[in-house]
Amino acid sequence: MSGKIRTGQLWVKSKDDLKKQLDELKTELGQLRVQKIAGGAASKLTKIHDLRKSIAKVLTIINANQRAQLRLFYKNKKYLPLDLRPKQTRAIRRSLSKHERSRTTEKSKKKDRHFPQRVFAVK
Repeated sequence: MSGKIRTGQLWVKSKDDLKKQLDELKTELGQLRVQKIAGGAASKLTKIHDLRKSIAKVLTIINANQRAQLRLFYKNKKYLPLDLRPKQTRAIRRSLSKHERSRTTEKSKKKDRHFPQRVFAVK
């Protein structure tokens, strides 16, 4: 399992294939690290770098697929897990929704009804 991994090839693989590939990459990385300590060539260092990046790519694909499945699962549910909600800013997250903003209290409704805005002839 040598060489760089192309991300495009990973998207079509199943979860089991990705897990198997991840295990293979990790074992190969372990072997290379042992060889490095034993006094391997400098070319091993670049291979270690490529392997680490390949492992990261596989993990990224696994996590993206998992998040996509969770999004489908929570699509029409009332609540969404925090990590699936839009990040935005803290102030925006705390602000009132459109529906909450448009609502008026019973007291203000009565006040508006009994004391409407006066209309003047002169501007």
